Amino acid sequence: MITSTAELTNAAFGDDPGCWPLPAATTPYEHWLRAVAAGGQGRYSSALADLAAVRRGPGDPVVSLAHSTRASFLRQLGWHDRARAFDGRASALAGPDREAGGDALIGLAADALGTGRFAASERALHRAADLIDERGPARLRVRIAWVSAELAMARGHGAAAMDHAETARIAAVAFGSVRHTLKSEVVLAAALCCAGDLDGSRQVADTALDDTQRLGMMPLVWALASLLAGVGSATRSDVEVTAIRDGAADTVRSRGGVWAAR
Repeated sequence: MITSTAELTNAAFGDDPGCWPLPAATTPYEHWLRAVAAGGQGRYSSALADLAAVRRGPGDPVVSLAHSTRASFLRQLGWHDRARAFDGRASALAGPDREAGGDALIGLAADALGTGRFAASERALHRAADLIDERGPARLRVRIAWVSAELAMARGHGAAAMDHAETARIAAVAFGSVRHTLKSEVVLAAALCCAGDLDGSRQVADTALDDTQRLGMMPLVWALASLLAGVGSATRSDVEVTAIRDGAADTVRSRGGVWAAR
């Protein structure tokens, strides 16, 4: 039991995000960890089965976390409008738990951002910040920095986006999660592009693409290849980048992901 929890925690939030197959889960918390780890690899069918097992349980914070995670999967696939209902439910289920409540609010901020409601996104981020201080969960400090950077980019504020992306990068390294660190590199590459530093964006994205491919983190592979398809890669041809992007999208589909129309 202890070994399984430790292994799943390491796959979800540690240095082994490419672990597959994952250990079996027996508790709701382990099912949530397993879903987080599988989702990071784009294995949505497996992840959704684990989340369903959690959401059938009693209404404690881990059920709220499961709803937030379901919403995050929808956003990864472009369904920000559908994600909002799951984040709203997560917020209602969180109760006084600061981690679950913060997770839900950050998700609601990302949902609002993805549907063009920038003021609503900013309000949700402020509410989340009230729950997350320096003593709060490290992963939430990373997440709030991601969405803050994305909001700044959506508003065309490149310098602010870079500041938030660097904050996320530092917090992710301190957290010790390879997945969070690599996602922070994705956000940083996009922020550099927004700020007009295309060479810097290419450098960060090319390096991160190598790492995400090695670890089989298909959603991040797709995101990085999509960015490089726009700005150009310093190490790969346009044909190679397009093949990587489309191959990652196909792999996600084969693993149960349904992309929104783009």
